[in-house]
Amino acid sequence: MCNSENKKVWIVIAAYNEATTIKDVINDLQASGLHNIVIVDDGSTDATSQIVKDSGAYLLRHHVNRGQGAALQTGIEYAKLHGAEFFVTFDADGQHLPSDVSLMLHALIESEADIALGSRFLGSVVDISRTRLLLLKTALLWTRIIIGLPLTDVHNGFRIMSVKFTNEFQFTYDRMSCTTHG
Repeated sequence: MCNSENKKVWIVIAAYNEATTIKDVINDLQASGLHNIVIVDDGSTDATSQIVKDSGAYLLRHHVNRGQGAALQTGIEYAKLHGAEFFVTFDADGQHLPSDVSLMLHALIESEADIALGSRFLGSVVDISRTRLLLLKTALLWTRIIIGLPLTDVHNGFRIMSVKFTNEFQFTYDRMSCTTHG
């Protein structure tokens, strides 16, 4: 990803009590050349905010825990005010790879789509318990039946959206249901 493209891409991370992982996530993103990183500390009671302040990432803070949907919407609105053209939602727990950002961004641009959703279930699945896998696959089946889209992972926090998409869409659910419903 070239530098001019990087300036248009903003990483938005909702964080709640992620002091044990957030520094590594930010460092990995920065090492990948991604520097427009906004972390929305969603009412954490641990050292998440201080770690983000020390990292050079942008810090926004909800003083009470409102949930992932509200935190992502806050971060997206902030990034819009700073000229973002693409928004990457990224989980704070280190489960996503920064190298996937440029791959997914290029796919989004090439396809002229306005949103791309990450999936943990394309290829091999690693480090996930059978119980959690069964739960996620059941949720996937249920969502496919309800909305009729052939998605492969409905509860993945890794997405890339264009500014056009974010102008027409808002996370309307504060809590985790934003991963399925938006």
